[in-house]
Formats: sequence, C-alpha cells, structure tokens
Amino acid sequence: CVLTLLFWICFQCNQESHLIKHLFKNYNKNIRPVVNPEDKVEVMIKLTLTNLISLNEKEETLTTNVWVEIQWSDFRLSWNTSEHYGIDMLRIPYNYVWLPDIVLENNIDGKFDVAYYANVLIDNNGWMYWLPPAIYRSTCSIEITYFPFDFQNCTLAFRSQTYSANELNLILAVGDTGEKIEWVEIDPEAFTVGHRPSPARKKINLRYSPDDLEYQEILFNIIIQRKPLFYVINIILPCSLISSLVVLAYFLPAQAGGQKLTVSISVLLAQTVFLFLIAQKIPETSKSTPLIGKYLIFVMSVTTLIATNQIVVLNFSLRSPSTHTMSYTIKHVFLEMVPRFLGMSPLVDDSEVTTEMNGVRERRRSSFGLMQRAEEYVLKQPRSEMMFDKQKERHSLKGSNVDNIDVSSTANLYKSLAQNAPEIKQCVDACNFIADSTRQQNDIGSEIESWVLIGKMIDKVCFWAAMLLFIFGTVWIFLTGHFNVAPDFPFPGDNRKYVPS
Repeated sequence: CVLTLLFWICFQCNQESHLIKHLFKNYNKNIRPVVNPEDKVEVMIKLTLTNLISLNEKEETLTTNVWVEIQWSDFRLSWNTSEHYGIDMLRIPYNYVWLPDIVLENNIDGKFDVAYYANVLIDNNGWMYWLPPAIYRSTCSIEITYFPFDFQNCTLAFRSQTYSANELNLILAVGDTGEKIEWVEIDPEAFTVGHRPSPARKKINLRYSPDDLEYQEILFNIIIQRKPLFYVINIILPCSLISSLVVLAYFLPAQAGGQKLTVSISVLLAQTVFLFLIAQKIPETSKSTPLIGKYLIFVMSVTTLIATNQIVVLNFSLRSPSTHTMSYTIKHVFLEMVPRFLGMSPLVDDSEVTTEMNGVRERRRSSFGLMQRAEEYVLKQPRSEMMFDKQKERHSLKGSNVDNIDVSSTANLYKSLAQNAPEIKQCVDACNFIADSTRQQNDIGSEIESWVLIGKMIDKVCFWAAMLLFIFGTVWIFLTGHFNVAPDFPFPGDNRKYVPS
C-alpha cells in the first residue's frame, strides 16, 4: 500500500509538471490577460484584518496585520481536467504569472509590497486567487475632539500602481451567496466582532480622468472605538478629585486668605501636570482641542476664578473704619438681602441705629445693643447719686448745697459738681472719657465685624456658584463624549449601514 501511494504521488507530481509546462509554454506574464486591448481585467479585492498592532496618535500612524485577497481571471491558464488526470488546481509561484500590481496607496514607511509572497492558486477555468499576508503602516488622521471618548476612522486605500481604469477594473469581492462584501473581514480568532462598522467601498476620483492611476481606488475603513476606562481611572477621576478640593477652600475662615490661596495654587499646579500628560498623547498637528483637554482648561479656569475671589474676600475681611467707609447699600445688600437669599436670618437687627454727629458716622452693631442701652441708661442718671453716695457724707455734703442741686439736666449737674466738688468733677470727666473710648472701640469692632461678615457672605455665594459651575460643567463636558459613538453611515452621502450580516 505504501509503495502504491508513493507511486501515485510521483505520478501526480509528474502530471502537474507536465500541465505546468503545457500552460506556461507560450505564456508571457508581462501581458494583460485580455483578448482585445480595450478589454478590462476585473480584479476583486477583499481585506481580512488579523491583528491591529498599534495606533500611534502622536505620529498619526496605524499598523495592521492583514490578508489581502486578490482574485482575477486569466483565460490563458485554463485547462480541461479530463485531459490532465483530473487536476483541477495548481499552486504557482507569484513571479510566474501576471499580477495586477495592487499596492497600499497611503503607506507611510515606503514598503509597498506584502510581507510574504505566497503562491498563486490557479483554478482549471483560469480563475486566479492570491492571498498574501502583509503588515502595513499607513497614515491615519487622528480626530481628537472627543478624546478619550473618541473613535478613529482609519482608511486603507488600495489601487493599481501600473494599470489605469481603462485597463483594470477594481471591484469588491463577492461572497459565497453572491453578495458584495462591503466591509472588512474580521478574523474571529483574533477579535470579538462588535457592532462597530468597518465598511469598504470603491471610490472614483472625478477630478482625474480614467487614464490616471488615481482615478479609482478601493477604500477599507477600520473604525476603532476607544475604551476610555484607562483614562477615566488614571486621569479623569484623579483630576476631578483634586479639582474638587479647591471648592472646599471656601470652608476656611474668611480671614484665612493665605491658606486658601495655597490650596488654590497647589490644585492649579496639579492640573497643569495633568494637562502636560495629555499634551504628550495629542498630535502636534491637531486642529481641535480634546475633550479631556477642554475639561482641564475648564477646571483650571474655575480654580483661577476661585483664587481671584479669595483675594477679593480677603480684601473685604481685613477692612477697617480707618481705611474704608461702609455705606448703607453695602450693608443692606450683604447683611440683609444676601442672607435672605441663602435662607438665613438677616445679620442686622432692627435695633441697630445709625446716627451722624458732627459729620462723623457712628455705627452700633446689634451684638452690642444691650451694652449700649445700659450705658445710655447710666449716663441719664446723676453720677453723684449712683457712684458717689458715700462721698457726700465723707465730705460733709449731706444736706448741704448738693441736696439743693438741680439735677434736671446733665449740664446743671456738671456745673454744680464743678462748683462744690472739683475732685468729683475730675472723676466724672474720667468716667465719661472711659465710656466714650469704650463706645468708640465697640463701634470700630462692630464695623470690623461687619466687614468680616460681608466677606463670609461673599464666600457663601461664591461657594454655591463654584459648586454648581463645577458639577454642571463636568457633567456636560463628559456627557458630550459619552454620546460620541461611531456613525452607522461613515461615508458622506451614503445611507447604507455597513454592518456585516
């Protein structure tokens, strides 16, 4: 049996050699396989993606491992199987037959040829089938508007480098059921087929004539949808958490401007580092700003506005009556209207009085109201009766001229004390001076406290404004990227959905 099998193999090999010698006896591989010069050779092209090696956004290059399937008919290489012992297929080296010279037009490394020149399969009816593997490094224009929630549409353009459209007709391959294969085949062993379209079509460049090589080409679009989880975990989430710290700076006291600015500047520096990391992933020739770059610029702008606001709050909080005069409008807006707007009780009581004496505005805060009313009550009483009752007996003034003093007014009391007891008059003057000094200090402290409260109100308003701006800005920016998906119609003006059935 073994000897019989070996004999049959040698016999077959000899028959194939006789058949090859017969087919290539007068065959010229430099001549197109047509009868008439005006006839066109139809060449079918199909692309199978086996490995997506890399997509370099910085250099805008795509590296792929593909199988380029090329089919055409050569009537000169047909034979009758009954005359050649039933041989219905031959495998011939590529340099023995005519090739349509199909190359990748948009390659970037200058290697137009395939990686391995496989044999050409020849059917008995003259149908040629060539399936060489290739590793292509092609150009891919990177669209970074929605980075990292983006998709890239990379195109592999094939055309004949030798024959024009008058000599060669490039068409898409046909499947087993007769339908035209208008998509890139995906190797199921290498990829999990998803819903992302990878369409293919024939393109006619009308700005050229059929005699030009650029007139026709076959385009295979590889649409790549990025999975953004890596960028969400390593860039977006840390950046959002760090940026939220600047909003929490509003919980520091209004007078702690230095600490607030330290927090803001530290957050701004951290955001600059994230922006630098993103810049390393973006091509320098990009015409748009990536989504994550817009977000970083947004949070940096918010941080800058917060730092500016903290300087303004510090300026209000450290004001005093000696440097600024508080107008009634400022007090009404920030101590009455703003607290009501925030759902708080007004910071000014109805008992607060504002008077003007000798051109000097005196202000009394409600927190000092009880003390002020007590002082006014004391000042209305004669000092001699409240403070110096024992002094009258010690100085033998009881029942004397002091009893006849008209105490109906402070002026009469003061004049009487000046006449009858000079030392008591000096003591009263000292008490009045102390009372006036205390009242003046209370008024100054009250106004300083009002400026501090105004700074706190500005802090509260800006805190809610910054919080709302930060939340809505973050949600709006990233929602635009979330809804950015690959289109069903990647070619302009084409309404077909390029998803293989």
